[in-house]
Amino acid sequence: MGKLRHIAVSTPDLEKSAKFYADVFDMEIMSQQEHAVRMSDVVVNLTLLKFKSDEHAGDERGKDFCGWHHVGFIVDDIDETGKKIEECGGTLHKDMPSGRPGSHFEKKYRDPLGLVFDISNGWEGTK
Repeated sequence: MGKLRHIAVSTPDLEKSAKFYADVFDMEIMSQQEHAVRMSDVVVNLTLLKFKSDEHAGDERGKDFCGWHHVGFIVDDIDETGKKIEECGGTLHKDMPSGRPGSHFEKKYRDPLGLVFDISNGWEGTK
């Protein structure tokens, strides 16, 4: 079973977006990089993204896309859930290792309509 715990938004202004979500929804900044701000309300991780290049953006929407980018589900078993996704008409988009010791790993999929989502063992600030 999976639980929605991650929402990613592509934005042209990380600082302005982070201030908005912190001020309005009391979200706490968990970590920050040049291209991402990870925030949490203690249950859900909101990741704000500002892609450096079209390649970095990872799909046809490119670096200038602005809006809801993808959602993510925490699952008990990434491999078993991946099989179930494919049995139900979803397709693997790509693996996304974090590159940071002790941090999450995720797999990106597309649902039958082509919408992007992740499955993972968790994100910063999620339960």
